[in-house]
Order: sequence, then C-alpha cells, then structure tokens
Amino acid sequence: MAPVTAPADTMTRQEWAAEVRRLADERDAVILAHNYMRPEIQDVAHHTGDSLALSRLAATADAGTIVFCGVHFMAETAKILAPEKTILLPDPDAGCSLADTITAEDVRAWKAEHPGAVVVAYVNTTAAVKAETDICCTSSNAADVIRSIPEDREILFLPDQFLGAHVKRVTGRDNIHIWMGECHVHAGIDGHTLRERVAAEPDAEVYVHPECGCATSALYLVGSGAVPEDRVKVLSTGGMLTAAENTTASKVLIATETGMLHQLRNANSTTTFEAVNSRAECHYMKMINADNLLGALRHGTTEITVDERTAERARRSVERMIAIGSPSRGGE
Repeated sequence: MAPVTAPADTMTRQEWAAEVRRLADERDAVILAHNYMRPEIQDVAHHTGDSLALSRLAATADAGTIVFCGVHFMAETAKILAPEKTILLPDPDAGCSLADTITAEDVRAWKAEHPGAVVVAYVNTTAAVKAETDICCTSSNAADVIRSIPEDREILFLPDQFLGAHVKRVTGRDNIHIWMGECHVHAGIDGHTLRERVAAEPDAEVYVHPECGCATSALYLVGSGAVPEDRVKVLSTGGMLTAAENTTASKVLIATETGMLHQLRNANSTTTFEAVNSRAECHYMKMINADNLLGALRHGTTEITVDERTAERARRSVERMIAIGSPSRGGE
C-alpha cells in the first residue's frame, strides 16, 4: 500500500521542513532557492542565492536531482550547465516577464538588421535566446563583458533596457543598441518613489538593483550632490548581500524584489532593511510554495528539459561569460 502523504497546510512548519529534507535525501536531491523566493522556501533550501550561482552549484553538486525553486529560465540554465542531471521546477508555469520580452525569432531578426554585431544577453533569458547569443552576462559582470569586446564592434544588448542603460553609462560605449525589455517588478520601482524615500530617510544607505527603473535617478541623486556618493550603491543581488554583511548603517533602503529582504535581514540583524517599494513582489517567484515543493519531491514531476542542440549552443554563451570573470555570488 502506498504511504499516506499529508498536504503542507496540515503540517507545522517544522514538520513540513523535516519532510522536505527527508524526501530530498530519499530522492538524492539538492534544493536550490532564489533570493526572491518565499522565506520558508529559502529557509528549507540547501543553498540560496542568485540564479547563475545556483545553476553553477547545480552543475557541481553530487546529487542526481536538482529541485530549482525559482522561475523557468533559471531551471533551464541549470539544465544547460548540468545536462546529465534531473532538474525539477516545482511550478513549471513560474515564468519571467523580463525573459518574455524577447524571443529567439526576435534575436535573429535583430541580428539581421545589424550584421557583424556581437549579441550580449543578460542571463535572465530563455535557453532559446541564449542559443542565439554570442555571450551572456550577469548584472555584476555586464560591464566587464562589454569591455572584453573590441571597441569597433557593434553590440546588441538584451533584453533589459535599464541594465543596458547602466552598462552603456559606466563603459562609455556609444555603439551599444539596447532591447527595450524590462522586468515589470523592477520597472515599477521608479525614480519618484526612490526620491521620496531618500528624502524621508536622510541617513539611510540605498542599494539599487540595475534592473530597476530608478537606477538612473539614484545616480542622478549622487551626481547632483543631493545624496553622498557613499550612501548609494548600484548592486546585483549577490552584491547586496555582501554589502549588507559589511554595513554599519542603521537603515538600508532596498530597491529590488522584496524577497531579497529575508536574506539581508538574516545576514545582518543590527541593521534595518526596508523596501523602497513594498509592493515590488514578483508573483511568478511566489508561485513556488510549500505544497508544490512537496509535490515535486514526492512525485518527481515538473521536470525541465532543453533539447540537445539548443543546450549546446546556449552553453557556449554561458561559458564565455564565466571565462570573463566569476559571477559567483555577485551574479544577477
């Protein structure tokens, strides 16, 4: 007789966590959770971090199964880097509004308009888009990737317009064409809201993700002298975590998806971390929950696959990125 299995909502949190870890051991699985996951998912995971760091962990983990608590493109990236492993995504409908702003067909058409251009894709893209790309980047190494390309070569940067504008600004390259995509959550953290929060919290530090619609405003505040330069940092999620561990500020305002606050507060209990926009929550990230994580572990369903040809081409663009500098903790 098959064992009776209880739904997550009939268990205490401790019972649920113990069952999740038991099932992971039974399945020879490692649980990876993105920084934007629900707190209980982050707490039960074997590893928590940004998408690329987790994908690289997937490639080196001893486990034969990876349960990726994130969104679809992240699980695809893990499969690209670890093709021999089983990759499970607890809810396969967990997508990404940024990744959805461009398709492989769009990339091919854009390349046809700019023959000879180098295509640079943010890692937050589908496997099919990565396969059409010359080199990937993360938010922390995007500038280094751009600098590695000869100055006389045109660059097509996709899909995030705010990260693209940031990289164009810091590298001084004027031959970068930028795809006008955006993450709906980060785009909603606007300059007006940032300016209001900074004015109300004159002593707080500010960490801004370069995907945010307010990144330009943050740099303007610094450039105009309205905010001291050492108070505002444009950082990847991994960079935010490192900065949080080292800050002595009494308060830090965070401009990124609100799930990041859980990791920052765990890293530093003496500093208060608050969201610039408390409504900046990605519903796709929150689709991974206690029940579907249990279901993935119990039944081994929701496996993510990438066809071999696409994976091979996409892997080259990711490996070229990694060769330019380790994104590790400071990835997306």
